Amino acid sequence: MSAYEIRDVAPGLWIWRLDYPDWRPGLGWGPMVASTVCESGGDVIVLDPLAPPDDATDVWSRLDARPPTVAVVLKPDHVRDVDTFVDRYGVRAYGPQLFWRTNIPKAELEGIEPGSELPGGLVALYDGRGRNETPLWLPEQRALVFADALTAPERELLVWATPWHEERVLPALRALLELPFEHVIVSHGDPVHGRAAYERALDLAPWTG
Repeated sequence: MSAYEIRDVAPGLWIWRLDYPDWRPGLGWGPMVASTVCESGGDVIVLDPLAPPDDATDVWSRLDARPPTVAVVLKPDHVRDVDTFVDRYGVRAYGPQLFWRTNIPKAELEGIEPGSELPGGLVALYDGRGRNETPLWLPEQRALVFADALTAPERELLVWATPWHEERVLPALRALLELPFEHVIVSHGDPVHGRAAYERALDLAPWTG
């Protein structure tokens, strides 16, 4: 039986977590990663989806009950299983315009960049990290969803370190405080946090793995 978790975050917003199949010690993050589902503006949108195994029937049943219409890849190395969701549900897929040569989706993804507005009214954001990540603002759920800009390996939310943390990353992440968000979802570590944890993370030393 595969290990997995489903967690409701807010009305129309939930996550599932699974062990990443290629995980190994020393990567700087734990084996379980989160995928996010939000319902907004009549669309059902999956973010960075990692396909559940066949025996994760609770996850598949919930997805099948309200089939996704859109999938979004937030970062070039978060391709994960977007092709599975294109094939199974016929979703429109969005993501970066560049990918790693060894991890390119088969599906044609519509490119996004900071400022892009996606179906459901979701908005792509700028995180200052220079990793081609586009976090998303979910206005209906008052939530921010990140791929790797923030992480919580020991349950405390932290910014993931870069060489330009002070000069580029913190100003970009502080600018997001202008948005009226209440929830923060991250892929790695403890996945769900509140606004206060986000504000605190900007004052803490970054996570170096």
